[in-house]
Amino acid sequence: MDKEIKIIHGDCIDIMKNMENNTIDLVVTDPPYNLSKDYGNDSDDRTRADYLNFSSEWLSEATRLLKPTGTLYVFMGVRYISYIYKILECDLGLLFNSWITWNYTQGIGKTKGFSPRHDDILMFTKSSQFTFNLDDIRIPQKYYRSINNMRGANPGNVWEFSHVHYCQNNRQNHPTQKPEALFERMILASSNIGDVVLDPFCGSGTSMRVCQQTKRNGIGIELNYEYINIVNQRLAQPFSGFDSIDERMIRVPNDLNDEKIRREYINNHIEWFLKYHPETTKKFLDSVKDKYSTKYMQQKLF
Repeated sequence: MDKEIKIIHGDCIDIMKNMENNTIDLVVTDPPYNLSKDYGNDSDDRTRADYLNFSSEWLSEATRLLKPTGTLYVFMGVRYISYIYKILECDLGLLFNSWITWNYTQGIGKTKGFSPRHDDILMFTKSSQFTFNLDDIRIPQKYYRSINNMRGANPGNVWEFSHVHYCQNNRQNHPTQKPEALFERMILASSNIGDVVLDPFCGSGTSMRVCQQTKRNGIGIELNYEYINIVNQRLAQPFSGFDSIDERMIRVPNDLNDEKIRREYINNHIEWFLKYHPETTKKFLDSVKDKYSTKYMQQKLF
């Protein structure tokens, strides 16, 4: 059964000011980068000073709402990320944890200079005691070794996920829609089932869709009413898997030579790494067959 997902129309600062202190477990959000994107309002076209004041104000409110064990993830482009870092660490006293780089395969084309192929995500915590569920976000090992933790390895701070392309069924009418797997990793890592996740810039509703399917309580705030309709329609759709995946989740470890170990691992792999990506299970099993069926044709693979 889905947990409660609440979508609120309005200015996030005004709305957050009316929320109680220390009530949010996780803030995860993709705010405007001040690059004059068309969000149906002027929220992405401010002077530098106005943008920094705006950023300081909403981040201050988000920090107030976080529980002492809470975590904040904020997307940001290169132009303002150093300012956001300064606000979070120096002005608000949050504790820096990670600087995550999202590397994607397609982006803006440039003929003079190098085309950008990444966005950054800052992870800060309110204290040294915070939720981090590493087992929920591990990636498969490259090799089977008895000394390895076959539950998987830490994914690191460079993440590769494809953009949500305009030809995809899940593509919404929003200029900066992010892939669901990005939010899946952050939400699984830094919250638990039943926790409250806040997204002050809900946009196309990616964070709320992930909360819905991972049994978190979500609060999404959005200024543009047209996007509210998009989010509600998206939440009403049947679920067949998140719209993107870290391709490492599908890789088959080498040296799974023992039939019993291989069979056990394959079943575990599907549960550990593909739980929210059922459409990739066949691709994974086909990879197992390709890797092991020639040498072990007489054995059952799984």
